[in-house]
Amino acid sequence: MILPIYVYGSPVLKKETEEIDSTYPELQTFIADMFETMANSDGIGLAAPQVGKSIRVFVLDASPFADDNPELKDYKKVFINPKILELAGERICYNEGCLSFPKLHEDVYRESHVKIEYFDENFEKHEDWFDGIVARIIQHEYDHLEGKLFTERLSTIRRKLIASKLKRITKGDFSASYKTKL
Repeated sequence: MILPIYVYGSPVLKKETEEIDSTYPELQTFIADMFETMANSDGIGLAAPQVGKSIRVFVLDASPFADDNPELKDYKKVFINPKILELAGERICYNEGCLSFPKLHEDVYRESHVKIEYFDENFEKHEDWFDGIVARIIQHEYDHLEGKLFTERLSTIRRKLIASKLKRITKGDFSASYKTKL
C-alpha cells in the first residue's frame, strides 16, 4: 500500500524515534509498504517518520545509481534500530533532496564512510561499513530517526535563503507527484 509522505512542518519529522522488536505489529507489511511508497515517489531512501511512524526503521534502494556503480543493481536494504558507530573519510558535498521537502535540493556535506549496527528485516544483527552513495543515503535517513532534517545541515545563510520555500511547504503551497500529508 502506498502511504502518504509527511512533509516539512509535520511534528512527526522532528521527534526522536523509538526502537522496536520483532513483535512489532505487521512489521513485514509496513516494510513492504515503505518500499512501495518509496518506489512510487521516485525515492532512494525512506524513514518511518516520513510516513508518520516514530520508530527506528528506514529502507533504501540504491539501484538507480547502478549505471555508474554496477554493484548497486537491485541494491535494497532494510535498517531496523540502527546505530551509527563511526563516521570516517573525507566530507563530500552532494546535492541532496528529500521526499519530505518536495522539489527542494541543497548541497550537503557528509562523511564518505559510515559504520553502522542494525537489524535487517528478519531481525538478524549486522555491523557493516558502507561508503559512497550508500553511506550518504544511510546518514540522511538516520538523521530522520534522530528528528534531524537535511536542511539543518545547511549554513545559516543558506537556510535564510530558502526560508520562503520552507514556509510555502508548511502551508501546503507545493506540488508533488506523490501523496503527501501536512
